[in-house]
Formats: sequence, structure tokens, C-alpha cells
Amino acid sequence: MPDLPVYDCPRTPAAPALDGTLTDPAWEVAPWTTDFVDITGEGPRPRLRTRAKLMYDDEYLYVGGLLEEPHVWSTMREKNTKLFEENNFELFLDPDGDGLNYYEFEINPLGTIWELTLPKPYVDGGVPVDPTNLPGLRTALHIDGTLNDPSDTDTGWSVELAVPWADLASYNEGRATPPNPGDEWRMNLMRCEWPHEVVDGAYVKGSELDFWVWSPQYVADMHRPDRWGVLRF
Repeated sequence: MPDLPVYDCPRTPAAPALDGTLTDPAWEVAPWTTDFVDITGEGPRPRLRTRAKLMYDDEYLYVGGLLEEPHVWSTMREKNTKLFEENNFELFLDPDGDGLNYYEFEINPLGTIWELTLPKPYVDGGVPVDPTNLPGLRTALHIDGTLNDPSDTDTGWSVELAVPWADLASYNEGRATPPNPGDEWRMNLMRCEWPHEVVDGAYVKGSELDFWVWSPQYVADMHRPDRWGVLRF
């Protein structure tokens, strides 16, 4: 397999005002990731662009995702349900890189979230600890268009996360949290994208799910932490 992608995560001198837009000047220090690709690392380029930014300060790891989407729709409003059954944005963190005790976060265009802890990957018999619920987590979401309105064309949606170091420390025992400059974590980002039809003026989900990711897995399974990319502080 090719080398893992590396994201050099900068320290921000100012905390961003979280409104979901990624337009706060604080985000200017953070570079964009490479565009997301198909989870298998093969096939055509995803038809919709997805990219992200990350940065940190003494309190939080900040994550911003920007998702091109001409039709923003969502129906799932119950927290800690299987949000991958509709369109969403996901974050995976394995701070010590051992493939065990890692964190997964999902959010949909309604702002509904799902948090999980995986003691080990599913392929190794892992059973998620659900819900996880990091108490200090902050989220914000913005829709550039109109939600659940098939009569118009949207630009997309974006999300901002502030993930507290205090809550991530339990995933990184024996190591510095917040991390020291030069520390490396394992991280991946994913977008689930479903096709849709419009029936009686409403969106109806299709059947062929696409997984678009920052670090390709080379298999249709996001829970292979050894194939996640490197988040370097």
C-alpha cells in the first residue's frame, strides 16, 4: 500500500468562534486536507468534493469539514443512532496508534451526533461502547442552501467541532494530552453519501452508499486503524 497521508496540525493563537462556516480568521492558520477519495483507493474521483481542516490550542482539537452537496437532506434526529444510514461526516481518532480504544464521531446535516468508543476493530470482534458522549464536545453546523427542499439547488454544508483534550485523555494513557509538538496520532475522516430520488416533493434515500475518506483503507471497512493517516502536531 502507498505511504499514509500526513496532516500537519497547527496550533492556533486564537480560538475560533464556532458557527459551522469555517470563516472565522482563526482557521486561516490551518491548511486544507487533500480531497477525500473513495474508501478503496480505486475507482473514479468522488462526484462531490469533501475536504477538512484541523488545528488545536490548549483546550481543544478543532476539526472543520466542508462538503459540496447540491441537495442537502436529512431525517435522523435521535442522538446516538446509526447516522451512516444517511449522509454524514465522521471523525476517527486513535491517539496512541495501537488500533485499540479509539474514538468515532458522526454528525448529519440536522446536527444530530453519534459518538462511539471501539475497544478493538469490528474485524477483531470489537463491540462498540455506545454511547460515549464526550461531555465537553462542542459542535456547529451550517447549510449553504436549504435543508430538505428538493425544489432548489444547494452549495453544500459544513461542520465545526471542538473536541476537548480533557475528554480525549482516556484514549491516550501514558502520553501527553494535549499533545506535545511533534507528537503523532492516527486519524481518519469520512463522508457517507447516499443517492436519492424525489418522491411526492421529498427526498427518498437510494441503495448504493459511497464512502469517501481522507486516508484510503483499500477495503470497504473504515475500522482498520492501521490504514488511517497521521495527525502530526
